[in-house]
Amino acid sequence: MAREGLSYRARRIWALVILLVGMPVYIVLAVTVLNLLDRPPLWLELLVYVALGVAWVLPFKFVFKGVGKEDPDALHDEHPK
Repeated sequence: MAREGLSYRARRIWALVILLVGMPVYIVLAVTVLNLLDRPPLWLELLVYVALGVAWVLPFKFVFKGVGKEDPDALHDEHPK
């Protein structure tokens, strides 16, 4: 049966790219946009940052799902020597 989607290795690589490149770019954009809006009150700014902090990961949920676990396709030796 053919599996659809990204392989485990591809998901791990994309997760690293997203975390090391995409997230810092997203943070800079979020801070820049809030500064352009003439800095709202502190409580509203905090609320916006929390919402944006959750919203950035939603489109990439499929990439991060299961990345912290061991490779499901890897061959395991049940009887170590």
